[in-house]
Amino acid sequence: MKAVLFERFGEMPELVTVADPAPPEDGVVIKVEATGICRSDWHGWMGHDPDIVLPHVPGHELAGIVAATGKNVRRWKAGDRVTVPFVCGCGECPECAAGHEQVCRNQHQPGFTHWGSFAEYVPIHHADINLVALPETMDFATAASLGCRFATAFRALVDQARVSAGQWVAIHGCGGVGLSAIMIASAIGAQVVAVDIADNKLDLARAVGAVATVNANAVASVPEAIVAITGGGAHVSMDALGHPATCYNSIACLRRRGRHVQVGLTLADQATPPIPMARVISHELEIYGSHGMQAHRYDAMLAMILAGRLAPERLIGARISLEESIAALTGMDRFEANGVSVITRF
Repeated sequence: MKAVLFERFGEMPELVTVADPAPPEDGVVIKVEATGICRSDWHGWMGHDPDIVLPHVPGHELAGIVAATGKNVRRWKAGDRVTVPFVCGCGECPECAAGHEQVCRNQHQPGFTHWGSFAEYVPIHHADINLVALPETMDFATAASLGCRFATAFRALVDQARVSAGQWVAIHGCGGVGLSAIMIASAIGAQVVAVDIADNKLDLARAVGAVATVNANAVASVPEAIVAITGGGAHVSMDALGHPATCYNSIACLRRRGRHVQVGLTLADQATPPIPMARVISHELEIYGSHGMQAHRYDAMLAMILAGRLAPERLIGARISLEESIAALTGMDRFEANGVSVITRF
């Protein structure tokens, strides 16, 4: 099969031909029809994830068709249209038993713990608890865009932060996760303030539901700007980028008893961002992490999509080839892409 592979962190990946994968006994091999390009893939290429063993094939936002099944798989067969969360649970640990596969202590992550979906085929472990059936009406590019950013934003806002209609929600960073969060919060009935440093991304944020925007480069203080817009601060704020400044601003812009949810990864030399803990205590703020979404929670998200309340396809920016993904991946630190880039040609 064709695949994008890198042999050293930070060095240019190459489009190569490698052996086709075989399905694990409890897993499947998926023929990849579409896969998203995510900043988490960039972190992996840079060497920020300790689970990656070189040489490596990245990619974790995927959708496709089951090509082969392991002998212990019961729920799936060749030809099924599926997607998968980027965190696959083991089904046996206490976290999985409680329904929290997204924090499984023995988790598998395509593109991190094993070779991923920047390839024609990808193996998935523990298929019976991790695969998600796709509606026949949903195209593969849209389905691929759900697997990390959209699903992560959905769980972060709905399950973790408990956003409700009428609340003010601040979203820091208008990349794939941020735009997804804006659309989801708006669909719930919240009023969204979007923050970024690029006007074209702020324009897209307004198009998908933000009622106000803040260009972080054009104001003296992002938290003060949000407090002024919201009349006292956001009820919920999300750092969708993963940077010390956006993490701090997200907490500092909250009103009393507000809720911050951290979705953007803070890794390497940014792994310990400063937190205004005195404010957290005095204002009784709540701080949450959010790490993907379980396969069994996809039904709620898919129901909103099928009902027309969410339109993730609007967030797709570019549909590109597997070869073109190399430049898209290695250039992610420049934040030039507008919307979600998806590989659809292999």
